[in-house]
Amino acid sequence: MWNRKEVKTRGKVNFKKNYWKSVLVAFIAGLFTVSTTVASRNSFSSEEASQAFQNILEDPDAMMYLMVIFGALSTVLLVLKLVDIFLFKPLEVGCSRFFVVNQHVNAEVGEVAHAFRNNYLTAVLALFLRNLLIGLATFLFIIPGIILGFSYRLVPYILAEEPTISATDALKKSRAMMKGHKWASFVYDLSFIGWFFVSLITLNIAGLLYVNPYKMNADAALYESIKAANGFGTPAEAEPQQF
Repeated sequence: MWNRKEVKTRGKVNFKKNYWKSVLVAFIAGLFTVSTTVASRNSFSSEEASQAFQNILEDPDAMMYLMVIFGALSTVLLVLKLVDIFLFKPLEVGCSRFFVVNQHVNAEVGEVAHAFRNNYLTAVLALFLRNLLIGLATFLFIIPGIILGFSYRLVPYILAEEPTISATDALKKSRAMMKGHKWASFVYDLSFIGWFFVSLITLNIAGLLYVNPYKMNADAALYESIKAANGFGTPAEAEPQQF
């Protein structure tokens, strides 16, 4: 079984040896959190809302404007979703590859384009299916959705190391590798909570320059450790991999 302290130590060492490139790639990875949905809150009471809706129904011009606004918002949401699926998700694989490579040698920023050069559609499909399954599970049952999120945690790393693997096999392999490691991975994530508070009180300056790249290097070290625990070699003995 892997040791949380050793994983974090390896992550910190590999982060510091390639500091600025890690910071840049972590910043690119931060784009994945860009929201692709637009939320709005209605401050009307139910009676006021009912009256406003009735007024719209009685005014053809207002109804037309409403339909135009709805169409425009729908188009924006569709475009954002397509950008997320076809641009940000392959970049997620590329960033994962950067941090995995960085465990062995000083990785180059160009690694973030890996998925665009190697089985691009597989990366798109695998991460689309991952997010779809996690989203459905979370919508129906919150706790199982969280558990499924940990089951599929390793998908982008697997795709980064095995570009010829199929989308479904990447999902299956992640679930198999995470058996017996989900709770420990959850505790590992919790161990960074202090750093996230530091990011918060520094208006994310600490996050950009230290916490995020440190955590992502440590996450790659965690992947290496879980891979070793599943019989795919020991991180300490691994040779620099040729990608």
